[in-house]
Amino acid sequence: MAIEFADTTTTRDTFVYIAADDPLAQPLLTDLAAEYHSRYGSYFGESASTEISRYPVDAFAAPDGAFVVLVRDGIPIAGGAFKRFDERTAELKRIWTAASHRRQGLARFVVAELEAESARRGYDRVFLTTGPRQPEAKNLYLVTGYTPLFDTALTPDEVVIHAFAKSLDAQDLDVSGITAAHYAAIRREHADNPRFVALIPESD
Repeated sequence: MAIEFADTTTTRDTFVYIAADDPLAQPLLTDLAAEYHSRYGSYFGESASTEISRYPVDAFAAPDGAFVVLVRDGIPIAGGAFKRFDERTAELKRIWTAASHRRQGLARFVVAELEAESARRGYDRVFLTTGPRQPEAKNLYLVTGYTPLFDTALTPDEVVIHAFAKSLDAQDLDVSGITAAHYAAIRREHADNPRFVALIPESD
């Protein structure tokens, strides 16, 4: 499925929904792995490739998930994905813009498209996380209406995993409920990585 919109240049950009193992997804996954490695190294006690391959391909497939790339002149320049977090919530993942195409507002386009597709799939809120060494991502979510699920007075290394949520309808967010689910998911998904779990606050 492709959704087209005219951008601010003379080219035409197209959102293309693909499988997470489609060749069009490879630049996104390769770049993200390299960036995670350069920013975090062994900070979380695991390799960047471990995070990139943490979820099976079908986690990002319909009806529960999606994987989308933004293609310009046949080349993927940005993209992202979501998977099911719970029955009401889509979790955004793999938000990426190619280094040569940054500072064009493409990440906002991608996030907005993922939010719209999440709503079309029946979700009424979205959730996501980013790390302490990705200030650009933190700022993106703050300026696009996301509620931080952490104390913004703390330093990035005190927060560690920066979680955000956003309502897709008029309902108020259940901040305490989704925050508790966030910590539970971390402890469940990283149970085999004591270093990672140790970075997370014991009290929710």
